[in-house]
Amino acid sequence: MKKTIRIHLADDHKVLIDGMRTLLNSIPNFNVVGFSLKGTELYEEVSNNATDILVLDISMPEKDGIEVLREFAKKGFPCKVIVLSTYDDVKVIQEVMKLGASGYLTKQCAGEHIVEAIQVVNTGEEYFSNQVRETIFNSATKKNPKLNKTTISNEYQLSGREIEIITLIALEYSGKEISEKLFISANTVETHRKNILKKLNAKNTISLVKFALKNNLINP
Repeated sequence: MKKTIRIHLADDHKVLIDGMRTLLNSIPNFNVVGFSLKGTELYEEVSNNATDILVLDISMPEKDGIEVLREFAKKGFPCKVIVLSTYDDVKVIQEVMKLGASGYLTKQCAGEHIVEAIQVVNTGEEYFSNQVRETIFNSATKKNPKLNKTTISNEYQLSGREIEIITLIALEYSGKEISEKLFISANTVETHRKNILKKLNAKNTISLVKFALKNNLINP
């Protein structure tokens, strides 16, 4: 029997909470154990009800999602956090992931992806919806004066192609998907991946996700 995943919902719209609670409670081994309409006291609330995953609206009143994440980061995360936002702004995505969120969904696609996001995050992985993945990738790979590829190359010994591949790996694209997107063979992708791991002294894909976000290889 699967362990029950205890979920807390935080959003200032009660109608949205009611709809999401009905959906999630219909999933085997999901249990919505609480909800909040404002950001204050969230740390205590999720700690007291032994929450596994907090679904957090970024635009909470009194204390917004960013402030909540900063409090969690300072005190120690009592649970994993999936952020919901009306926007797919790459600056906001970067900020919440740097602060320790485990997932990010836009509200437009939350109904379609929230179950999968909770399941993935509960295993210890990070989750981005396809829309968010595309937003980050497009921002990172477009010509952008803020992204100094010469500096990155000198500091980390990464080529422009390797930067593209790190971004796609971090966004959970498979080797086949990367090869199709960049018009290179799957073998070439694998060779790049091995070289990147060696150059960055990274152990696995999770390390690349954290590297891409926290070292600003993905720039707004």
